[in-house]
Amino acid sequence: VSGIDVLKNPIAAKAKIGYLPEQNPLYQEMYVREYLQFQASIFKVSKETITSVIKDVGLIPEMHKKISQLSKGYQQRVGLAAALIHNPDVLILDEPTTGLDPNQLLEIRDLIKKVAKESGKTVLLSTHIMQEVEAICDRVIILNKGNLIHDKSIKETLKENSLETLFTQLTTQK
Repeated sequence: VSGIDVLKNPIAAKAKIGYLPEQNPLYQEMYVREYLQFQASIFKVSKETITSVIKDVGLIPEMHKKISQLSKGYQQRVGLAAALIHNPDVLILDEPTTGLDPNQLLEIRDLIKKVAKESGKTVLLSTHIMQEVEAICDRVIILNKGNLIHDKSIKETLKENSLETLFTQLTTQK
């Protein structure tokens, strides 16, 4: 990860990764800014960085609310902010749009694309929803039982077939 051997130096490698799990583990009774300050303290991040990340993910109007008061979409933004707080080189997002309403879905998609484009980070999106891959990704990698079975640009992939059809074909072959 970022030139660091994960087996030889796992802590340094992990410091280069931001992760948003499918089940966003937020402290519901904390306020948004308080939670992000807590996360930032782990990485010794400045207050200016916290404010910048809050702005970048569109949390300014919600930063003085308890996390439990936020919609699912804004809770996802808090999780994304926490994953970004230490400015990682690699961002791993596991099913980041699950359970969002159509408006929240579009907002989170746009936010993910913005983060990838403006930051130059490597963003890995793990999902089973092929529409999300088409809407967000530049490249498609399909794994089956831990084996890489497809790795092409989204444009090349869609020339071959729909993502759903390709996924089914590749993952059900004997």
